[in-house]
Formats: sequence, structure tokens, C-alpha cells
Amino acid sequence: MVSSLPTATTAHHQHQINYLQISRQSSSSHHHARTAAALSRSTAYSNPITITDPNNPTVAINGLTKRAQDKQQNGKNGTHGHQWTVLDIGGMGLKNLSTELFSYQFLTTLYLNHNNLTFLTPEIRRLRNLTHLDISGNKLTSVPAELGFLINLKELFMFDNLLETLPPQLGTLYQLENLGLEGNPIKEPLMSILYKDGIAELIAYLRDNCPAPLPPPEREWLTFESEKSDAGEQDNNVFTILTYNILSEKYATSQQYGYTPSWALEWEYRKDLILQEILSYNPDILCLQEVEASQYEEFFCEQLKQADYDSVFWVKSRAKTMSEWERKSVDGCATFFKSSMFNILDKQIVEFTQVAMKHPDFEKTEDFFNRFMTKDNISGLALLETKDSKQQLLVANAHIHWDPTFADVKLIQVSMLMNEITRHGSEWIKSYRLGYKDISKLPILICGDFNSSPTSGVCEFLSRGSVTCDHEDLVDHNYGKFTSKGLAHKIPLRSAYSQIGELPFTNFTAHFTGVIDYIWHSTGMLSVNGLLGGLDAEYVSRNVGFPNAQNPSDHICLLAEIKFKAPQTGPTNPQFRKSSVK
Repeated sequence: MVSSLPTATTAHHQHQINYLQISRQSSSSHHHARTAAALSRSTAYSNPITITDPNNPTVAINGLTKRAQDKQQNGKNGTHGHQWTVLDIGGMGLKNLSTELFSYQFLTTLYLNHNNLTFLTPEIRRLRNLTHLDISGNKLTSVPAELGFLINLKELFMFDNLLETLPPQLGTLYQLENLGLEGNPIKEPLMSILYKDGIAELIAYLRDNCPAPLPPPEREWLTFESEKSDAGEQDNNVFTILTYNILSEKYATSQQYGYTPSWALEWEYRKDLILQEILSYNPDILCLQEVEASQYEEFFCEQLKQADYDSVFWVKSRAKTMSEWERKSVDGCATFFKSSMFNILDKQIVEFTQVAMKHPDFEKTEDFFNRFMTKDNISGLALLETKDSKQQLLVANAHIHWDPTFADVKLIQVSMLMNEITRHGSEWIKSYRLGYKDISKLPILICGDFNSSPTSGVCEFLSRGSVTCDHEDLVDHNYGKFTSKGLAHKIPLRSAYSQIGELPFTNFTAHFTGVIDYIWHSTGMLSVNGLLGGLDAEYVSRNVGFPNAQNPSDHICLLAEIKFKAPQTGPTNPQFRKSSVK
């Protein structure tokens, strides 16, 4: 028997009562579907049609490219253009749910209200696109912790059940705007927090009091070395390199990472985890991205110096226009190297906007000013030399623009990076009399966060050595002569992790999981002996995203053991790998 409506004690309590009353009025079978049908009969139906510019069929009048239109029409968040994304099976008296329901991953709204359900299966976690879930008016004594994986939820109604508590894992539902709990015998302090401070504070309470997940197993070390040294013999031609986007403090906000406990987002907590992770792998060369100037100067430089590291730091271009105090929070790229193993011969910052302004082939087009020049990404080049064998190595530390709608900018930034590596590397070969015939023979490593998937134009360009002017990342944009004939470079490169087909991911958040970080090496003079494998899949499946208690960044680090190859005799031509990228 449904109890009468309570008397409100606060505005938040009144909000609960208002929605409770609406919920109780929707107990008839398929109430929401019937209401929607009645509304549609009384409303004129319209379907927006893309109007195409006949002079440029790939560009619509509304400004979207055809490719963007197609993506928009195909739906967002994996709904793939389904004609229906709402399912109402409320008021049916159901005691059980078919497992087939949880294969409908295109659903955005699901009504299970006013049935006789006594439990909800953890399989509901598969419905990641849900924004509205109503399980009110059932006989639920608990809800599964896996509800916390439905991070797109805006409304979660659980009125009139038998719930006494909530799993703290629901603290990951940071986008919730409406949470219905009235009509449940929920124990304190949950309802007091809800009545007094509202939904956001209750979710924050659950999130910050959620037990930390069990730590993952150690990442596996994968070996590819074909010619091993004798036992106990140190190979002076072998070194390790690690790249890591450590997530800048200013980017680690509760708005961006609302699923992460506030204490696990704090820089004071994360910085120690980052340092411990670095020291545990003890790389010979270390490339860090998103390092704030103050963090480099006051923490990393000091701490890593004690572990035999020397370093160089390049800050983003915007720092030039700031006061000394403001500059401290600007991030950049830091390259560290073991001072007992390497000397640094030279270094150079690559400021993409500054290089572009001086480049004669860049026309000052609308795309140039509105798309490219508004980004202040940088990369840093360091020319190192081993102390024992006097072998030189050019190490590039790159951080490319993040926004997926600016694929053209990413591709041009990486093309400019290759131009600058070629230019400065060639100058260094001459000025330091390095003995290499040309830049293709110089050992080169290019590490960092490229914000580009393995099938992107960026990776096609790096691995194949060129992209054509009609590549989908360039075709709709105008940068003058710089792109009119396509883009090319002459340094044969390979991703170190391509030997295993790349990792499952290098970046893991609630809304994105994919490979965007790389260690690229020149194939002429360097080979890969070993790699650090990915994180345990079972551990990953228990988490919504990073950062968390054990992983201080939304990225994971990459680590490779690299070997200098013996110099080749006779003339050779650059050999680029074939790619399946279309």
C-alpha cells in the first residue's frame, strides 16, 4: 500500500515530493508510451533535412561537412541512428527481466516503473547510453553497484521501493540532475544530505566515501629481443624510454572528472603516485606532458635530480604573455634523462604558431587564423649523446591538440613537428659533426600525447611518410600551399607498440577509451627489445575511468626498451611501412 505524501521540510525535500506525486500518477501500463503517443498525434511532425550547397557538395548550408552531418545523423553515444531509443515496460507487473533487454545498448530512456521486481541484475551496466532510468514502484531492497557505470544518467527515479541504503559506487553518477528516493526506508545520513544540500552533495558524499578498488596486478613486460647479451653483461647500446601525460592540476577538475573522488583528484595525492610510478620503472629517458611550470620547478626537477636525472622543460606559448605568477600554472613538456648515461648537446622548442607565421607556404586563410593559430600546443626537441659509446639520439616530446573536431590542426601540427625535426636535426648533424649522411640515418624518438587514434591521419602520416591533399582530415580546409600538395616527411618511423597492434588503450575516462599516446622510433638506427604491457582487463572492467585511487592520470604511461642498431654499410633508401588506413 502506497503511503500518503509527506510534508516537505526543505526545498530539496519538496522537489522529491513533487516528483514522487508524478511517479505515482504513472502506475498504469505503458503510461509514458501512451502519453507520448497522444502528444505526437496532436503535434505536427517535422524532420530536418540537410540543404546542400550545389557548388560544394561536401559542405552543407548549416556549415557542417558531409562527414560531420553523417556522424550527426548516425546518432551520438553509440545509438547508431536507431529510430527508437525509449522503452516503456512500466506497469506490467513484471517479476523478472529478459537478459535480451540489456543488449539494447542504444536505449537512452528506460521505464521499468510500477512492476514487481525484487532485484536488478548487474547486467544493467551495459546500457551505458541511458540518460533516464525509472525503477520506481517496485519491491527492490537494493540496487546493484553496477548502476554506477551508467555515467550518462541525468534522471534516476527509485521512488517507492524498499531501499535502506545506496551503494557508494553511485557516486560516479556526477551528471545526475534528478534523483528520486522518496518512499524508501533509507537510513541516515543519506536522506538528510539530500534534503539539506541536494542531489549533487549526496552524489559527492557517495563518491568520496566509496572504497578504493583493489589494486591491479603488475603490468606485464613483453620481450622481443632477438640477440641477448651474455648473462651479467651490460649492453651499452640499450636504454629505456617512458612517456606519460600526467594530467595537469588545472585540468583535473570535478567538472571534467566528476566520477573521481575529490581526494584522488588532489594534486598533493596524485603527484606522489606519479613519482612512485616513474621511479618504479626507472627509465633512462622520461618524457612528461601536461607538467605545470611550478610542478616542474618545485617538485619533479628536485625529486628526480636525486634519482640521477637531468632535464629540460618547455612551456606552452601562452606563458609569454603572462606575469611570472600566472606563468607558474601554464603546462608544458618536460624531458628527463639519466645524467650518468647521457649528455645533452642541444635543445629546441617547437612553437607551432610561431613556426607557421614564418613559413612561406602558409596562406593567412580563415582556417589559419580561426582554427590553427588559436592553439598554443608545443613540442620540445633534445639532442642527447651517450657518455659511454658516444651515440647521438634526437628525442622529441610532443603534446598535440586534443579536440577531435580539429583533426586538420592535429595533422598540420605533426607535419610541422616533422619539418622542425628534419630542419634542426640536419643542422645538428652538421654543427656537431655527428657523422650521419642525412636526417634519415639519425636515431630519433618521438614520444607523447598525439590525441589521435591509430587509424587517424596523424598516424598514417607518421607511419607512411605522407598523406594526400584530399585526405579526409584536410580536404575541407584551406591552409594554402602548405597543404595543397599533401604532406610528407622523409624519416622512416614506426610505433614501438605496433609490434603488438598497440595497447587496448592509453587514455581511459568515463566518456572515452582509446589509444592516443605513442613512442615512435626511426627504423634505420633503432629497434624495440621490449615493451610494458597494458593494464589488467578485469581490473579495468571494474572502473568507470581514470584517475582513481591507483591511477593518478587519465592516461597510462608507455615504456619501451630501445636498442641502437649497428650502422648499415652502403647506400639505403628510406623504407616506410604500408598502412591499412584508407
